[in-house]
Amino acid sequence: MNIHGLKLFYQVAVTGSFTRAAELLCISQPAVSSQIKKFEHEIGVPLFKQQGRGIVLTEFGEALAEKAQSLVTLEKHIESFIEDYRLAKAGTIHLVATYLPANFLIPKWAATFKGTNEDVNLIITTTNTKDAFEQLMHYKADIAIYGGGISERPEEVTWEELFEDELWFVVAPDHPYANQDISLAEMVREPFIMREEGSSMREHLFSLCQTYQVKPPKIALQFNGINETIRSVMAGYGANFISSLAVREYVNSGQLARVYVENVDIKHKIAICTRKDEKQSLLVRKFIEIIKNSLPF
Repeated sequence: MNIHGLKLFYQVAVTGSFTRAAELLCISQPAVSSQIKKFEHEIGVPLFKQQGRGIVLTEFGEALAEKAQSLVTLEKHIESFIEDYRLAKAGTIHLVATYLPANFLIPKWAATFKGTNEDVNLIITTTNTKDAFEQLMHYKADIAIYGGGISERPEEVTWEELFEDELWFVVAPDHPYANQDISLAEMVREPFIMREEGSSMREHLFSLCQTYQVKPPKIALQFNGINETIRSVMAGYGANFISSLAVREYVNSGQLARVYVENVDIKHKIAICTRKDEKQSLLVRKFIEIIKNSLPF
């Protein structure tokens, strides 16, 4: 079936005039009449009949016009879908992130993005460093947001640093070390509350002790989640070595206090990671722009 002929017929049907349909379609009236006759001949059923000096739809023509309306509506929807996707108004972004950015940065970025891109699907996965980069390199993710050291970055990944995140020692506000300047040797005599072995903060702390040749602290309490470690320190027991992203709000509100350890100033990177030498889609570039415009500090 000639879809072009069907669409011409529909325009004549809804306007009730070959002349008006031709004007709307920016073609000549004889061209419309010729195409309609060819379409009628193709399907073998008359679509119009004479009535006085004009024409009206046949019974079949009325029924076909009703069916054709669904086709025309669907075509407009498809055109809109294509245009929205091309202009980054629709589609899906697969985002993978390590724990800190996933919990303390991405929720705000996602909310800001969705505020002006409601029809875009954001699929966000939180995982460890190794898996985050593997998902990115195997095309299971469009973007990876990473928090950690630059040495862990694979060669196949393009790395764009957003900012440096400070690592802080924190205690309860009534702790003797609260807001004090002390040595690392003094700090690590305190019991520490940390995440499980293999967590980046725990590894940073033990590496720091090795660098300064001091005995590592006792891990008095161990949790799988970072929020549990924070709450335990706030309750008045032990110390934590943790990203400023996770505790800045509590320090500012007086629920936790920093301890300033002499000669210790450790930072790790927060970075956007994409596949090397790959041109990003407009949708992905739009999300990255939102990230850059929403940096926390």
